[in-house]
Amino acid sequence: MKKNIFYMSSVIFFLIPVLLLILKSITAPWRSGNLPDWTLRGWETVFQDSRVIESMAITLGIALAVALINLIVGIPVAKALSHRSFKLKNTLEVLLLLPLFLPVIAAAMGLHITMIRLGLANTWIGVTIVHLVPTIPYTIKVLKAGYDRIPQDMLNQGRMLKAGVWHAFRTIELPLLIPSIRSAIFLAVTISAGQYVLTAIIGGGSVITMPIIYYPFLQSADDTVMSAFSVAFVLIPAAAVLIAEAAAMALAGRLFIKRRSIQ
Repeated sequence: MKKNIFYMSSVIFFLIPVLLLILKSITAPWRSGNLPDWTLRGWETVFQDSRVIESMAITLGIALAVALINLIVGIPVAKALSHRSFKLKNTLEVLLLLPLFLPVIAAAMGLHITMIRLGLANTWIGVTIVHLVPTIPYTIKVLKAGYDRIPQDMLNQGRMLKAGVWHAFRTIELPLLIPSIRSAIFLAVTISAGQYVLTAIIGGGSVITMPIIYYPFLQSADDTVMSAFSVAFVLIPAAAVLIAEAAAMALAGRLFIKRRSIQ
């Protein structure tokens, strides 16, 4: 029963809106009772700007870099918060969530000065670093929930069997963290790909991502063009998730082959 409710909810709240968005991107605006007029004008308008393809590639690259850094930083922090006891632990958890309550423009202006001093303003590296501010708190929260589901006894068994830190992580923690890692990657990529203010201020117009091109079209009253841009925008996190899944499968296959060769 619960599965049926989940599938029905997925169709109603995700699949149908996406299909309607795709339909609107290839039809002229129409009223109920009239047949739609098929057109590719929206997509032609999107790709008339030669920067669109390049901006999609830049956005995807930055989003993947942000997701990778989020995992590198988030996994050890989440493990410490979940399976370690130390003073001011609750205070630290609250402090890690503070960037979510900080106004974006305030964070961007403060970080812009720092980026200028470090020579990272108007570069994709600076944009990648500043995108960590709104993404890392979510990643830590999601991964901590994943570690909370791993019993401490299971981790202790790895130590009792003399497993190294990396071996224990790869064979015990990583398989159990896969759902949380998927969620963290999706959140980090989606948030990074949708950043306009941080990218505009830190990138200074030199780093052209999809939101820089997309948001000016929000003033357009043309539903066909807006729908085409929205569908193109959705392709970025979808591509990032597919790349991450392919990388994970390749890594898992490589580790399996290595294990078989050792045996």
